[in-house]
Amino acid sequence: MQVSVEKTSELSRKMTVCVPEEVVQEKMAARLKSLAREVKIDGFRPGKIPQHVIKKMYGERVRGEIAGDLIQATYYEALKEQDLKPAGYPHIQPEDEAEGFKYIAEFEVYPEISLEGVEQIEVSKPVATVQDVDVDGMIEKLRAQKKIWSVVARASQEHDRVTIGFSGVSEGENFTDGKVENYPVEIGAKQMIPGFEENLIGLAAGANKTFEVTFPEEYGNEKLTGKVAEFEVEVISVEEPILPEIDDAFIKAYGIEGSVEAFREDIKSNLEGELEQALHGKLKNAVMDALYEKIQILVPNALVDQEVESMMKPYIENAKRQKMKPEDVKLPRDLFEERAKRRVALGLILGEIIDKNDIKLDDNKVRSTIEDMAKSYERPSDVIDWYYSDESRLNDVRQMVLENQTIDWLVAQAKVSDEAISFSDAMSKQGQGV
Repeated sequence: MQVSVEKTSELSRKMTVCVPEEVVQEKMAARLKSLAREVKIDGFRPGKIPQHVIKKMYGERVRGEIAGDLIQATYYEALKEQDLKPAGYPHIQPEDEAEGFKYIAEFEVYPEISLEGVEQIEVSKPVATVQDVDVDGMIEKLRAQKKIWSVVARASQEHDRVTIGFSGVSEGENFTDGKVENYPVEIGAKQMIPGFEENLIGLAAGANKTFEVTFPEEYGNEKLTGKVAEFEVEVISVEEPILPEIDDAFIKAYGIEGSVEAFREDIKSNLEGELEQALHGKLKNAVMDALYEKIQILVPNALVDQEVESMMKPYIENAKRQKMKPEDVKLPRDLFEERAKRRVALGLILGEIIDKNDIKLDDNKVRSTIEDMAKSYERPSDVIDWYYSDESRLNDVRQMVLENQTIDWLVAQAKVSDEAISFSDAMSKQGQGV
């Protein structure tokens, strides 16, 4: 076997592999000999078919099979010989020649990563505490979850629920399949496209209104993306929310026996747990931002393509659940490409940090992480067993824990400064993540 490699770009390689004809003929002879014992041809007794007859009838097919076998047998051997680490799948083009078998494999390789300066990154660590006002806010959210609706004979306001009938037309085509009847909309809940709910304010039962709203550019249905739509709305009823009192019955519904103060302490304890996770997430994002800025690398297009496909998959699955055709969900690649590049780059950088600094997975942390995730379930032991009974599920947790260990290692090396933020800012979902 002869192997040559051409560097076609910084990460692209073109590897040519040649296998001598005698090797091909040797393998073909063995395959044809075996085939002669199996096939049946009129005029010949089983097992007595001459080799030249077998070769004439099956030689081309067998040579194709041998070519496939040779590619599988020699590709990884050639990579090892040339000390190449391909990123993604190769494009292989066979070239059968008189002097032997040759194929060309084109692929990208993983980049060389320099970690110079990684131990000097500067990170702002967010710090926050749970205040009484935060507990008050959570109690109001819990009250809102148990609200009831009461019909009112007035014009609608923010937070009211309006039951409507409506139809929508865009570019002369009705896209609501006629008129949608008895559809409840909570004003301010943002369940409708931007601008729709605002147009329902100030309407009483029996009112009719026609208005225009523009569908957002990221809307799932390509036919409506960015299009202006005219809606005709008929108000059937207006209801206002009635929030429950914070009494013994309300508190007991959340599993608390005792006073309002005990209820508040339980809420505060839960919020502190959530806050701890949120702060760690923000610190992790800050480390990732600093790392991505500090360590500049080229990323293989093949890995970016795989990541884009992975990021688009949930949108496709959601469209299927909504009975939409996958071909109607055409999300622009540029919506995902930069985030995909970032994820791939950070994954490669973290992998290099783990390897170079010999960071080992802590199995005890894996166990404690799973136990923490299981706490919110009625039967935690069943959840723990569920994770440990499936290697792929367990590997997902292992990967997360190893990543967190690496972040902790980086924080221990970095120049860290505390940054005081509010509870609400801490709980807000910001940053790109990994």
